[in-house]
Amino acid sequence: MDRTTTTPTMRAVSQETAGSPDVLEVIRTRRPEPGRGEILVRVHAAGVNPADWKIRQRGVFADGTRLPFPLGFDVSGVVEETGDGVTVFRPGDEVFGMPCFPHPAGAYAEYVAAPARHFAPRPRNLTHLESGALPLAALTAWQALVDTTDVRPGQRVLVHAAAGGVGHLAVQIAKARGATVIGTASAAKHDLLRSLGADELVDYRTQDFAETVRDVDVVLDAVGGAHWARSLRTLRPGGTLVSLLPLDDAFPHEQAEAAGVRAVFMLVEPDRQGLREIAALVEDGRLRVIADAVFPLEEVAAAHALGEGGRTTGKIVLSVTP
Repeated sequence: MDRTTTTPTMRAVSQETAGSPDVLEVIRTRRPEPGRGEILVRVHAAGVNPADWKIRQRGVFADGTRLPFPLGFDVSGVVEETGDGVTVFRPGDEVFGMPCFPHPAGAYAEYVAAPARHFAPRPRNLTHLESGALPLAALTAWQALVDTTDVRPGQRVLVHAAAGGVGHLAVQIAKARGATVIGTASAAKHDLLRSLGADELVDYRTQDFAETVRDVDVVLDAVGGAHWARSLRTLRPGGTLVSLLPLDDAFPHEQAEAAGVRAVFMLVEPDRQGLREIAALVEDGRLRVIADAVFPLEEVAAAHALGEGGRTTGKIVLSVTP
């Protein structure tokens, strides 16, 4: 009798060298197995984020992991197996999450094995493609506006790149917290942002926000550079600038201190409770995710090229398992 066993494999995106989107390739590799405290998720959709193409360009993760490696953090899918000790999920549960960030998660694949508590139940009223667009961007906005700055009713919040992946979710989260929301975006995206709850909008192509926006309590900035000094001018004393980019030597620290404002760099973290809060907002109809474009896994290079162009609205998503 033939006792040969076949090691389960899967499709996954990998790269051997750093560089442009065409270094990405879909390969067949060994399917992971869940360890203690982990779940194995059959991935239906994986979000595409700026962190993904920056890692691809550099050829190294923030934790020092070097090539070759898999890419992707956002996951929406179905639990296939559970490892020893897992009590919060069982096979068949639908989940979404941002496992392991900033360490490699390998979400651009048919299966992901990761800590169970890096996931939460998927919002009931979303498709996998929609919930696959949520985790990293929504957690970034949530942790910036809720955990870091505790935005409260009546405060004023300025969101840069308000129509982007993080931005369009930040507008809605700030609004759900009772804030007045100001966003910077091109004029063509203003109607969309008004429909998401933005109260005031600045066309960054024709207006200087630093000349028109005042008395802001919180600025959420994913742009950096000259935006830092100009954003400080909009803050009232005691306000906070939350940068999603590290505050390097170009940041005007003395200017911030003189203005009596706080400036922090925030790095998003896996957060089961945050995911549950985000899912509740979605299910209550107070948070809507926009998937600007959907690509099959095999067209991952095209997805990265579109994202790097910087003209997308909302998120880009990879469809992994139909």
